[in-house]
Amino acid sequence: MKNSYYKIGGIFFGLMLTAISTNTKAQTRTISGTVTASNKPLSGVTISQEGSDQITTTSENGTYQLQVSAENPILLFRHPDYAQERITATNQTVVNISLEQKVKGIEEVILNAGYYKVREKESTGSIAKVTAKDIENQPVNNVLSAMQGRMPGVTITQNSGVPGSGFDVQIRGRNSLRSYASTGYDGNKPLCIVDGVPLPQINDFNTGMSGNIMPFSETNPLNSINPEDIESFEVLKDADATAIYGSKGANGVILITTKKGKKERTEVSLRTSYGLGDMTNLPKMMTLEEYTAMRKLAFANDGIAIPANAYDVNGVWSSTKNTDWQKYFVGNQAEFSDVQLSVSGGSGNTQFSVSGGHNEETTVFPGSYHYTRNNLGINLNHSSKDRRFQIGFNGTAALQNNVLPPTDFNILYASLAPNAPDLYTADHKINWENSTFSNPMGPATQTYSVKTNSLNANITSSYNMGGGFSVNLNTGYSSYNAYDQKLFPKTTYNPASNIGSSNSSIRKGQKQNQSWILEPQLNYEKRWGKHKLSALLGASLQEQKSDNVVILAKNFPSDEMLTNIAAATTITVPSASETLYRYQAVYARLNYGFNKRYFLNLTGRRDGSSRFGSDRRYANFGALGAAWLFSEENMLKDSSWLSFGKLRTSYGVAGNDQIGDYQYYDTYQSSGGSYGGSSGLVPQRLYNKNFGWELTRKFEAALEMGLFKERLNFTLGYYHNISSNQLVGIPMPATVGFTSIQANLDATVRNRGLEISFQSVNVQSVNWKWTTNLNFTLPENQLLEFPNLATSTYSNKFEVGKSTSLVKLYQYTGIDPVTGLYTFYDANKDGIINTADRVVSKELKEYWYGGLQNSVQYRNWTFDVLLQFVSQSQYNAYSMYNNLGVMANRPAMYNDYWTPDNPDAQFQKPSAGFNPAAATTSSLFINSDATVSDSFTVRVKNATLTYTIPSLNQSKLKAKIFASGQNLFVFSNYKGSNPEFMLAGYSSPLRVISCGFSLTY
Repeated sequence: MKNSYYKIGGIFFGLMLTAISTNTKAQTRTISGTVTASNKPLSGVTISQEGSDQITTTSENGTYQLQVSAENPILLFRHPDYAQERITATNQTVVNISLEQKVKGIEEVILNAGYYKVREKESTGSIAKVTAKDIENQPVNNVLSAMQGRMPGVTITQNSGVPGSGFDVQIRGRNSLRSYASTGYDGNKPLCIVDGVPLPQINDFNTGMSGNIMPFSETNPLNSINPEDIESFEVLKDADATAIYGSKGANGVILITTKKGKKERTEVSLRTSYGLGDMTNLPKMMTLEEYTAMRKLAFANDGIAIPANAYDVNGVWSSTKNTDWQKYFVGNQAEFSDVQLSVSGGSGNTQFSVSGGHNEETTVFPGSYHYTRNNLGINLNHSSKDRRFQIGFNGTAALQNNVLPPTDFNILYASLAPNAPDLYTADHKINWENSTFSNPMGPATQTYSVKTNSLNANITSSYNMGGGFSVNLNTGYSSYNAYDQKLFPKTTYNPASNIGSSNSSIRKGQKQNQSWILEPQLNYEKRWGKHKLSALLGASLQEQKSDNVVILAKNFPSDEMLTNIAAATTITVPSASETLYRYQAVYARLNYGFNKRYFLNLTGRRDGSSRFGSDRRYANFGALGAAWLFSEENMLKDSSWLSFGKLRTSYGVAGNDQIGDYQYYDTYQSSGGSYGGSSGLVPQRLYNKNFGWELTRKFEAALEMGLFKERLNFTLGYYHNISSNQLVGIPMPATVGFTSIQANLDATVRNRGLEISFQSVNVQSVNWKWTTNLNFTLPENQLLEFPNLATSTYSNKFEVGKSTSLVKLYQYTGIDPVTGLYTFYDANKDGIINTADRVVSKELKEYWYGGLQNSVQYRNWTFDVLLQFVSQSQYNAYSMYNNLGVMANRPAMYNDYWTPDNPDAQFQKPSAGFNPAAATTSSLFINSDATVSDSFTVRVKNATLTYTIPSLNQSKLKAKIFASGQNLFVFSNYKGSNPEFMLAGYSSPLRVISCGFSLTY
């Protein structure tokens, strides 16, 4: 593969060196002038001649000079904060102009498509964009929390309310059959790029320590990016936008651009906020009286006397003591504090921005658990006087420290009886109540902590060669290193068990990820008459190295030395891995526009990946997009009601290589033992040279319109994606010695749907402005084909014609009026309820979802509110609790249990665990269709009130105060605490209310 790198690099640089431009020099003259705004000189305005490479920029006093070569040149005046102006200079040598600042419409919005930028008006692809205005002042640590409900076709679910946890991000559904539920690996993650540098996949290696506190032991690389440093967040969705990323674009692409300095005076900004968070929608639990009655009835139903170990009801524990364990474990308030300081500015040809921040967050759990993050961001841009050469540096770094309990306390409070003893004795020691109490605070001393340092940096440079040619070079480096540990002290155990430090241990993990990327690019742009042509040719070379290890040290002389592994008697390495991933590609784009109304965009890419077998290592991807601006047609151009109208469509193929490294190799791993002093090896997987790419074929058609001078804008889009060549383990006969072989399965998944976005300016006057943004998505995910599914090991996870997020369950048929126990449908009529009777297929999916944002501005006051809504099928609260009648409290709804006087009850009769039939039916119940239900939820996702303090005597100091709330209210018919969750029992995202201020000078 190394030779392939040299070949691609040689081809690309050869093409660059052969790009020769021949310019025919016409009669030249100099045009000068002054650019103003609001009667004041305006610096940083770019002036260029249309169809020429001549360009200049206004100075501090707004003046400029430009060499032009045409008889009647057209001058273009551009500034990011002002509308573009076009002036035809006939015989003039002096052109003065005043630019007007106004709200940007579709004409002025620029979209970042990754390797190139395009005006939204001329875009042929589907790109959703959220700017810093919608991100700032929200009490979130990860920008993904601020994105929820803002974009059609994008679902973002926060896995847990614990700081530092992960997110599930889906762009137009799940294309791959690989998920945590089906294969233990998620192959549906989008590509995430920050300032041109791809972020590494950081969850491929699991140290095995955080699974009880973070769902799937997963975190998210965007936890290291300060949301206040982000200028824009863009999502590429269709083939036209993603195919240029080839094998990385099948699941969509997220592009994050950080803030940069501007050509203005030096500006210093300070922003600080403080907030409190709590868990909401917690279930009401049984009272002590209700619990005691239920427990005593459970023993009576089992036909036994209350035994000696039933301490909660036999008089050993107090019958009157009552503790609200829910309030103790998850009813506390988490604190949030954030301080951000930035300095930016620039003059002439150099701009800079430096920012730093400190963020702290605690948990709702009892104890001193906390999360801290320190951020540093640097941006520097410079251009030559003639603006032919430009170079820029972007760098973001973060240090994170997260200290958490070993398990989510959200599952603890229901495991305790209301009259359970105090957790601590009077002298603050863990209370074991004379060995009658399994105190959860013993295991809670197994503290989990993780320290992370990350760096994301890139250098971009470009040179305008003239004649429409330019060259770019993007170089980037990314590192993500995590060091976690979990302590297992002797305090885990009851002292009466006489377990000492010889059983204490510490588990330490290290995950180191480093990657670099090199992307040279040749661009060409040409305009003549009504034609506009732009093209690019580029290459991408990337390498990622991961070094991971887990060390287990045990048998210490004292717990005081627990963090010093050298003091351990036994040190072992349970797991270790070192992987190298290499990736290479050449890509191209050709864009043609005619008469400012017809546009074609052709993209192509050839990829090579070290993750695939020798016969399938390379693949081709590409797309074709087209757009028609029908509002530019003569019969509509002067319409009083139509401001903008566009039809666009695209079709193409993207790929997916999210399978992990070395999956096609015949690899071996340590057996964990030794023979004759040598370590043993066991085979891990079979070799497959035909192991290749997943493919997703994407089609989209959309209508975009702006009405009444763009007071009303909407987009209606339809997408249809077909994913094939699924990368999964294909079952093998037991005689082979392997249960499966990693290969491309001829299974097909379809994602299709309807997306609607709507923006309106409802009121606009001198003092008032009211705008509305609505997005709505109607998705469908379906498995179309799966050869021999019925006889495979996947038959209990998938079903043709249904969603790929599916569970097979028992069919619940009610409560037996005689026995008072749950009953279920015996599908095969064999008189036994077992896995063969799990015939009910329930799809866990969204039927539709969206968001509604309203922004009202009155003078210096601004109020923004975002509603997020979803109609879905999901596990309900019944899936979380079983064995009603054992020594553990239950939500109050479980008071509706069966008795002879309550035959129509919702739950079966209580059992203390001495009735095998009751234990069996209880287990069957939590795996039945009774635990899945449809729900509709409206969440007040965010509400922010901001007041801008008026400046006195044209002071340079600007000040704002704000109050913001996240996850404020939930209105739902859902049976449970959190309608959006990944795994039952984990804490839901917190409701956070914060206030703060910002100063800019």
